[in-house]
Amino acid sequence: MSIRPIKRVLTPKDTTEGAGVRLKRAFGFGDTADFDPFLLFDDFRNERPEDFLAGFPWHPHRGIETITYVLAGSVEHGDSLGNKGNLRSGDVQWMTAGSGIMHQEMPKGDPRGRMHGFQLWANLPASLKMTTPRYQDVASADIPEIVDDDATRVRVVCGTFWGRRGPVDGVAADPRYLDVSVPPGVKKHLPIETTRHAFAYVFAGGGTFRDGSAPQGVLTESVGPPAVAPGASAPVRAEVGDRSLVLFDRGDEVVVQAGPEGIRFLLVSGQPLEEPVAWYGPIVMNTREELQQAWAELRDGTFIRHR
Repeated sequence: MSIRPIKRVLTPKDTTEGAGVRLKRAFGFGDTADFDPFLLFDDFRNERPEDFLAGFPWHPHRGIETITYVLAGSVEHGDSLGNKGNLRSGDVQWMTAGSGIMHQEMPKGDPRGRMHGFQLWANLPASLKMTTPRYQDVASADIPEIVDDDATRVRVVCGTFWGRRGPVDGVAADPRYLDVSVPPGVKKHLPIETTRHAFAYVFAGGGTFRDGSAPQGVLTESVGPPAVAPGASAPVRAEVGDRSLVLFDRGDEVVVQAGPEGIRFLLVSGQPLEEPVAWYGPIVMNTREELQQAWAELRDGTFIRHR
């Protein structure tokens, strides 16, 4: 097996979106090559209702898929197709914006005022940019959870892992979206197809992701440049904690060593599209001309193709 080296470790930045929702953005609105087919990842964890109750009022999307995973609180949503719903703890919504949709997402705290969830944007290939929009709302109870012999737990939201398939299907980038919990002190090898881009986002506990050939005691930088030790020809290991994103290089498995509190993280991978990206705000197309057309249609009221 070939262990995936660590390319970079990123710390999310404070960002305000929607009508004033304060969140942490791990990546987005920059060079898309390293994360292709994924475009953006937000952690909207908050314990102050005044920082999130204004929500994300009606806004457009075209050319992408948005994946919302709620861990605490709830998110009410509605759209131009007439869909309405309420995501609660453990639920997932996978929205294919396709040719264009208007929707809103309004978060609410749990009884203690807490809101916690993630949103990931996945790009659509050129052949599906103008496909019919659709939603897949998945209840927590329908997401399979695998418990390994060492008590490692994996919730399979999308894709196939350890013989179980997640309930989200028909997604263009053929992604794998896993919620992984590794108990204290356990070392775990997690397979990933070599051709996929992959990242892990830690949101509880801490531990170490590493290249099996890396020397002991050499750590990566916590933010920014490629994680390569001076004079080394390959990335080394990274000790990470809450709100750390680890971007992996090529290989067919990820190795994680859980710390004394255990570690919980999302492990996301997808087949890169390797297509040009023209992106402004909530609309992602392949060319500048397509992007200009989309915004012109928004102005003249012809943006929505399906109702």
